[in-house]
Amino acid sequence: MSITVREFGKMPSGEVANLYTLDNGKGFSVEITNYGGIIRAINFNGKDVVLGRDTLEEYFNNNGYFGALVGRHANRIAKAEFELNGKKYTLAKNNGNNNLHGGIKGWDKALWSAKAVDSDEPQLILTHISLDGDEGFPGEVHVCVTYTVTAQNSIKIHYEAQSDQDTVLNMTNHSYFNLNGHNSGTIDNHTLWLNADFYTPNTDECMPTGEVHKVFGTPFDFTTPKAVGADFNSDFEQIKMFGGYDHNFPLNGTGYRKFAELLGDTVKMSAYTDQPGVQIYSGNSIEEGRVCKDGAVYTIHSGICLETQCFPNAMSFSHYPSPILKKGEKYDTTTEYKFEAI
Repeated sequence: MSITVREFGKMPSGEVANLYTLDNGKGFSVEITNYGGIIRAINFNGKDVVLGRDTLEEYFNNNGYFGALVGRHANRIAKAEFELNGKKYTLAKNNGNNNLHGGIKGWDKALWSAKAVDSDEPQLILTHISLDGDEGFPGEVHVCVTYTVTAQNSIKIHYEAQSDQDTVLNMTNHSYFNLNGHNSGTIDNHTLWLNADFYTPNTDECMPTGEVHKVFGTPFDFTTPKAVGADFNSDFEQIKMFGGYDHNFPLNGTGYRKFAELLGDTVKMSAYTDQPGVQIYSGNSIEEGRVCKDGAVYTIHSGICLETQCFPNAMSFSHYPSPILKKGEKYDTTTEYKFEAI
């Protein structure tokens, strides 16, 4: 059980970003930098099971949001605008005509204040103040994200926030998992089980249409475990449009529950959350040819994201769970990824 810290690099402002290693003393450790709250590595069973980059400078151009802590609003907001309390708010268009993952300088690009807590279950507590008008969003938001490495070989992410005005808030982590090792090839043969009877189909801009479809009889049915890549070559329109999965799945049940199992050759990851949905992204647009962590050159489908969340573009659809955080109320949600050898 320990936390070690080293300088990871310097920001353009001259401020120092650090890299923290949280180790449970049982062969499980996680590397996190306070730049963007990025999970750089998850080491288990002799493998680093998340995609990443070597240096802070490389993360300044973090195409694909590898490992990033995403906010204020994860995923997409149509036309980069929303209406709240009768007022329209205009955001940056950083994904075609839409807003993605908080905008041009989302929380994945902030240098967070950090406090390391060494104990039987080491923690890294990151805090950030997002000012009123940050990237066009209303309200001054005080946010705290606690990463805990547990004795059960899991990484637990606890998100907390409060705002001095009504606002929208939808946070997630954007880690790409490859349980055979980050440099081992694709996740096509990983097996996925997902506790979701429905998915939300997308427009060609990867924006939910507002419809909610049953997964049964479609490539989106992971209620019985199957290979992630089993239907990558399907003629099903929602798969053909994106070259795989980049879709929101409404999760069965409520409260903190197990929502997924992902199996590699020798490692199983179980995932838990209290969120209503998860974006399954099969790395369809991973930047190819770029040298990344440990000299690895990733290809499409080199990793899979399980991004717990409110539904994308939920402000446009009253039947979606609301991402509105009321003034003075507390945003409080937890997601956990647990690893075991198989």
